[in-house]
Order: sequence, then C-alpha cells, then structure tokens
Amino acid sequence: MAELRDRERIIETARDRFFQSGISKVTVDELAEELGMSKKTVYKFFPSKDDILKGVVRFMMKFIERKVEAIVESDRPFEQKMTDLLSLIGSLMSKISLQFQKDLQRFAPGLWKEMEDFRREHLFTKIEKMFIQAKQEGVFRSDVDHALFMLVFLHSMQGIMNPKTLSENAFSPEIAFKAIFKILFEGVLTDDTRVRFHFFEPTYSKQL
Repeated sequence: MAELRDRERIIETARDRFFQSGISKVTVDELAEELGMSKKTVYKFFPSKDDILKGVVRFMMKFIERKVEAIVESDRPFEQKMTDLLSLIGSLMSKISLQFQKDLQRFAPGLWKEMEDFRREHLFTKIEKMFIQAKQEGVFRSDVDHALFMLVFLHSMQGIMNPKTLSENAFSPEIAFKAIFKILFEGVLTDDTRVRFHFFEPTYSKQL
C-alpha cells in the first residue's frame, strides 16, 4: 500500500510540474526534492524521466476516460451531460500549458500519437453516443445528420487543438475548446434546447 501511494505521489507531482512548466524544464532532481525522496527511490518506481512522463500521460488518459464514461452513461438529459463534459474538459485544458503540449509532441512523438489515438478511438466514440441521444431527444434540429456533425466536431478538434495551431494564435487551449463547442452547437441545437443549455452554463472547477 505504501509503495502504491509513493508511485501515485510521484505521478501527481510530476503531472502538476509537467503541465505547468512543460517537460524539458523539469528535472528528476527537482521532483525528488519536492517529494522529499531520493532520486534512487524515484528511479525504483520509474527507471527514467521518460517512464515518469508515460506514467503521467497514461494516468491522465484513464482518469479522463472514466470521467467521460460516467457522464455519457448517466441518465441525465443531453444538455446537462454536455454541461458536465464542458466543465470537465475546460478545467483540464486550463491546467495543461501549451508548453507541455509542444514538448510532448517534440520529445515524445510516440506518446503524443498514443494520446491522439486515445482521443479518437475512446473519447470521441463515447461523445458520439451523446450526439445520438441528442438526436433521439429532439435536441438537435431535425435537418442535422449527427454522423456528419460528429465528423465536423472531430476535425475541428484535431485541426485547432494542437500545439502548432495554438502557438500561431493568441487564444489559449481552454478558449479554443469553448469556442469550438459554442460555434458548432449554436448551429445545431433547437431554439428551445439552446435556451435550456444556456441555463446550465458550465463552471470550471478542479478536476485533477
């Protein structure tokens, strides 16, 4: 139990430092000092800094998948689910710096691809279930094809929520994410649902 807790502490501390400062500027010496551990103890759990990074990214992916699945599988109406989803992802995006994303893509391209595959194969398939629900509940306009909308949403996320596009523009990842949802959903929701959705205005809280 103590070893499991030590491993979790290393991941949590490294996650906070990586997200804030990026990967290249954080050293194992600094992590060990902040944790009150020796480097030898850190290396017992993670043989290298790359292994620490893998632990952080995979922990984050599992966490997000559990949270998104809980939202999608709940029995709440679509607009409440969407508000919960926006709150979750908005809070995460506000904590993950652009520097971390750039470093991950540059120094760990294999791990970056793993994240992209995870987002496409796990998260987007779960979110698509919400779009199907929206169509069934009459939340989307009757002339909207949910499958086509899903493609537009997917390509918008892939095209905008990446380090290259974000670094070339002044908006933050959080602002970009919120804008994608606002622009897309303003067009597909029925008038009645749009009013209800604004009532459930997302609030961003600590999720990680």
